[in-house]
Amino acid sequence: MSVSSSVQQARQALGQRLRDIRRDSGLSARALAEAAGWHESKCSKIQNGRVMPSEADLRAWTAICGVPDQAADLIATARNIEGMCIEWRRLERAGLKRAQESVRPLFERTRRFRMYQSWVIPGLLQTAAYTRAVLNTIVSLRGTPDDVDDAVAVRMERQKVLRTGDHRFAVLIEEWVLRTVIGTPDILVGQLGHLITVGSLPSVSLGVIPLGSTRGAGWPVESFTVYDDAQVNVELVSAHLTVTQQAEISEYGQAFSELAGIAVYGAEARSLITGAINALG
Repeated sequence: MSVSSSVQQARQALGQRLRDIRRDSGLSARALAEAAGWHESKCSKIQNGRVMPSEADLRAWTAICGVPDQAADLIATARNIEGMCIEWRRLERAGLKRAQESVRPLFERTRRFRMYQSWVIPGLLQTAAYTRAVLNTIVSLRGTPDDVDDAVAVRMERQKVLRTGDHRFAVLIEEWVLRTVIGTPDILVGQLGHLITVGSLPSVSLGVIPLGSTRGAGWPVESFTVYDDAQVNVELVSAHLTVTQQAEISEYGQAFSELAGIAVYGAEARSLITGAINALG
């Protein structure tokens, strides 16, 4: 799903909620617009997700429809939509080091991490060489400032969270990630050996979803991390999506549970990792 379509769907969902509120009140779009002093087309554009309502619009809408108590939740939803999408280029404009440092407070305050990766080994479980290969690719593709060495150092420093504090990490990785060469085969071999090591830490639960698994509801989706039950960060090709609405966080939690149900753990997961190492010769 593209960033623009993700945001547009969120706008349309907000518009549908407002349409339902208006219909429940018995008002037509024309009557609501007249009461608010708007052109009638404004209601249509808001309901169809073509125009984002302002906070004042939402207060007026709910007051006219007789449900002013719903204004606060609708405003929170609108703020989330406005801030949910940060372009990778904008985030990385000041350099990769700054992008890595920006998530430090989030990692420090989170106690329960749920990570699903369908693209690369999760950053907290990466070796320095693998991280460098990933970030060099980002520099090449996006033309971001080349401060890769500094960014690698920040990420390696952040990995202390695996061994300190009261943090727990549930990690799910698609098996094909284990066989995707980033950098060189030697870099991947080192990364996979490291994955076995960190996967045995008391704070880490590592699951691998085998190739050919019967999916049911647990189909591959975009990579994401759930931080406690407070926030979800979603990795898209062109953007970083931040989700803070509880209903949407619950959906990602459910998706994680379904994916966890088809993963293998312990000796079975290690066997898949060593199989990927052996395939590299």
